[in-house]
Amino acid sequence: MYYKISTDNNIFIIFAVPNYNKFIMSLFSDNIRALRVKHKISQEKLAENLMITRGRYVKYEDGTSEAPYDILKKIALFFHTSIDLLLSVDIRKINIENLIKLEGNRLILPIQVDNFGENYIEIVSQKAKAGYLNGYADPEYIENLQKVSLPFLGPGKHRGFPVEGDSMPPHEDGCIIIGRYVESLGQVMDGKTYILITKNEGMVYKRLNKNKKNALILESDNSFYPNYEVKASDILEIWEYECNIGRSDKKQETTETGAMKDLLLELKREVREIKNNTSNT
Repeated sequence: MYYKISTDNNIFIIFAVPNYNKFIMSLFSDNIRALRVKHKISQEKLAENLMITRGRYVKYEDGTSEAPYDILKKIALFFHTSIDLLLSVDIRKINIENLIKLEGNRLILPIQVDNFGENYIEIVSQKAKAGYLNGYADPEYIENLQKVSLPFLGPGKHRGFPVEGDSMPPHEDGCIIIGRYVESLGQVMDGKTYILITKNEGMVYKRLNKNKKNALILESDNSFYPNYEVKASDILEIWEYECNIGRSDKKQETTETGAMKDLLLELKREVREIKNNTSNT
């Protein structure tokens, strides 16, 4: 069993799969043929609903032609499923009726549970992190991740992600942030911390603010690192901070020590800005 989130942005990842023409097109053709037969609809009738000719549709079902995005979207809406499900999962092997449906035709596939019925939490280790951008929508990749169970977290889908660097103290290299899946940008709350999976920045853990339309401002708790912006269209997944798993028992710094460190970091940041401005002139 596996878990997978469908979003409108998944299409960009799916098209990056190696050997797309040989594998994805074949899987897509098999899927739309299986769905058409299951719904007992003819090729001609389906083509009519898609507002294309039967000859054009037959090429998609035979795998001799790639369906453009607008046709993919129409087919997904017609069968009440998601584009990435059509392209990446053999729907003949799963029970679509038992899938959990979200708004916008997004779906969650079944998830693994422990002996007490609690959802497992997949842990994206440091080793697995490099492949997450290409694997977050791949059932096999998700299924092979290490898993733990933390019943106290309550409802929701959770996943663990590794922390790198010192931009978000007190979290340190090696600790794991456990996040709860966020279905939409509207659920993001200003000032809270989140794991973001983005097409350009990869995996980041930051404090978020929605003070720009169709974009998020990412802030580090370490003032040495400047804020930056991520467009909503670049975001693949958002996971809200729930807890962290770490091994450090380092003593918390005193207020005076922390203030001195912040002053030093601010000085370093100003020096870096001066250097950048000098190099740009």
